[in-house]
Amino acid sequence: MRKTEQALNKDNESLTNLSHTAGSAGKTGDSKAAYETIGKESLKSKKHDTLIIIPAYNEEKNLQGVLDSLMKNNVSDYADILIINDASVDETPAIAKRNNVRCISFVYNLGYGNALQAGYKYAKDYLYDYVIQMDADGQHDVSNVYNIYKELSLSSDHPDIVLSCRFMDESKHYEAGFFKKIAHVWLRFLMKLCSGIYFPDSTTGLQGLSRNAFSHYAEFNNFDARYPDANMILKMHFLGFKIKQIPSVMHPRTSGKSMHSGIIRPIKYMIRITASVIAIWFRMRLMKRKG
Repeated sequence: MRKTEQALNKDNESLTNLSHTAGSAGKTGDSKAAYETIGKESLKSKKHDTLIIIPAYNEEKNLQGVLDSLMKNNVSDYADILIINDASVDETPAIAKRNNVRCISFVYNLGYGNALQAGYKYAKDYLYDYVIQMDADGQHDVSNVYNIYKELSLSSDHPDIVLSCRFMDESKHYEAGFFKKIAHVWLRFLMKLCSGIYFPDSTTGLQGLSRNAFSHYAEFNNFDARYPDANMILKMHFLGFKIKQIPSVMHPRTSGKSMHSGIIRPIKYMIRITASVIAIWFRMRLMKRKG
């Protein structure tokens, strides 16, 4: 067997193992999910100690622009890139292939949280030191990526989690919709009440994670794949992980549809994330008393 074929089989075996563990975190039937690697990059060993993971679902209109921006900003000088294709029915995986970017493709649509956890499992298996997660819709300005990288790898305080926040005083102005504004105000109040810390943007999808943090998320039942937002930040705070918040530059979405679009979805989401935050607060308080 040729060396490249051996490498491909090894990659596919590892990613197949990922499929069973990632699928078990989702709803019934997700355990049948499988992955495939796309692009020449999948045959190569990692080049850097940092992995950028980009969950993508039907983002053909935005993904190429995101990858172009990453290349123009020389992100490949210090980080590898992994796209997690959540069973897109458009050209999303083809774009990854054309750009020779590593890509994990779900056979079934498992959702944003499971896509993230697949990335964490990949980073853990391939012994990365840091993970930077960003969206494929073009809202996260690539200038934020290096700022997160510096905080993770170069800062003296060595945070476990870096939150790139839209609503800090130093952040570039970002205009959220009416319902989202109400949601953010409520979550700031709730998070402050539960943790004693002011989190201006606890739902940011632009984050950096140390190996300790993403390895914890990669384990079974440690990551809420359905609602991986403020609840996870609160949990990690109670578990003693060091969280740092920095300002960010964000852009409005120009194409495609947000997973929180409309009126009903944001309302349902807020009810569920509120219940999850309160449940974590009670659970952690109970664990502290027993401990």
